Amino acid sequence: MRESTILTPGQVGQYLKSMMDRDRLLSSLLVRGELSNYKMYPSGHHYFTLKDGEGALRCVMFRGDAQSLRFRPQNGMQVIAAGRVTVFPRDGQYQLYCARLTPEGVGDMALAFEQMKEKLAREGLFHPAHKKPIPEFPGKIALITSPAGAAVRDMIRILGVRWPLAEVKVIPVRVQGAEAPQEIAAAIRWADQKQVADLLITGRGGGSMEDLWAFNEEVVARAIYDADTPVISAVGHEPDVTIADFVADLRASTPSNAAELAVPDQNEIYAVLLGGKDRLEGSMAVRLNRCRQLLDRLSNSRPITDPVSYFREKRMLLDFQGSRLAHGLRNSASSQRERLTVLSGALPNGAEREVTKRRDRLNALAASLDAMSPLKVLGRGYAIAQREDGTVLTSVKEAASGNRLKLTLSDGCVDCKIL
Repeated sequence: MRESTILTPGQVGQYLKSMMDRDRLLSSLLVRGELSNYKMYPSGHHYFTLKDGEGALRCVMFRGDAQSLRFRPQNGMQVIAAGRVTVFPRDGQYQLYCARLTPEGVGDMALAFEQMKEKLAREGLFHPAHKKPIPEFPGKIALITSPAGAAVRDMIRILGVRWPLAEVKVIPVRVQGAEAPQEIAAAIRWADQKQVADLLITGRGGGSMEDLWAFNEEVVARAIYDADTPVISAVGHEPDVTIADFVADLRASTPSNAAELAVPDQNEIYAVLLGGKDRLEGSMAVRLNRCRQLLDRLSNSRPITDPVSYFREKRMLLDFQGSRLAHGLRNSASSQRERLTVLSGALPNGAEREVTKRRDRLNALAASLDAMSPLKVLGRGYAIAQREDGTVLTSVKEAASGNRLKLTLSDGCVDCKIL
C-alpha cells in the first residue's frame, strides 16, 4: 500500500480552492435564497448568509461590488446572488463571493425606489406643509439640466413665447451617470444660496428608469427639500415618476409642461388687461355723463343765471319771517299781560296782597342772588384761574413757574403762562 501524502491544513485549503476555482459551474453561479445575518462593516464589505429550508451558504460582497447596490438588503428578503464559490484557506470555509445582488420578483431599481420613497416619506420630505408657492410672475428662472438636450431647448422656447419678461438662465449639469446626482444637487444648492433666480426648474427628457435614476438619489431629494427657492421637477414623460417629483414644490409631467406651469401666458394677461381697460372706460363714460348732466342742471339753475334776484327773494322772505316772529312775540306778551290782569282782578283782596308780598319776596331774592353771582364779581375786574385739567387755583402755593393757566374774565377766557 502506497504511503499517503501528508498535507497541512493550509495546503488542503489551497488544493480545494484551486479545484473549485477550476470548476466552471462554481466560478459563475446564481444562488436563490433568503438573506440572514446581513451586516455591513466600516470597511464597506458586506457579509451575509443565504439560506433555504435545507441549508445555508456564507457570502461576502466586497466594497467595490457593494457600491453598485441600488437597494438596501434586509434580513428575510428573497434575493438572487451572482458570484463564485470558493474556499477561504485561512479558516477552511467555503463561501460565495457575491458580485451582484438583486431582489427576487422585483427589480433592484424598483425596490430601491420604494425603499427611498418610504424613508423620505417617514421623514416628512413629501408633506404638503413644506411646499413653497410658485411665484405668479417670476422675473428670473434657472434651468438646472443638460445644456445639450432637447428638453432645455423646449423650455427656453416655451418660456420665451409665454412670458418673455422673464430672464432665463441655464445651469449646465449632467443628468445621467454616476456623477449626475452630485452635480444636480450641487447646482441646486449653489443657485439657492446665490439667489440667482426666483424659480428653479430641474429635470431632463424621457428615458429608461436607469436613465432617470439620478433624480431618484437621496442627495438630489435633500437638496430640493433644503432649498428656499421654489423648485419645479420636470423629469421624463407623463408616466415617469421620480423621488424628485415627490419632494419638489411642484411636479410637471414633462419639461415643456414645467415651462407652461412656471409662467403665465402673456396673451391671457393681455386679454385680462384689455377687459379691465374696457370696463374702466365704460364706467368712466357713465360717470362723466352723470357729471355733465349735473353740470347742465346747475348751469341753468336760477342762482347761477340770476344770483341778484335769488338773494333779493331770500331777503324778502327773511323780512317776512322776521315780521311774523315780531308780531307773534307782541301778541304773546299782550296775551300774558291780559291773563295776569284778569287773574289779579279775580283774586280777593287778601289773596292779592299775598301775591304782591310773594312777588316782592321773589324780587328781593333774585336781587340777592344776582349780587352773589360770580359773573358780577368778574365784572368788577376779578378773574378765575384754572389749571389745564380744569381745577381752580385757590392759593399761590398751588402754582409753579412754567404752569399754563386759563383765566376766565367777564367777557371770555385767556390762556397764560406763569413766569
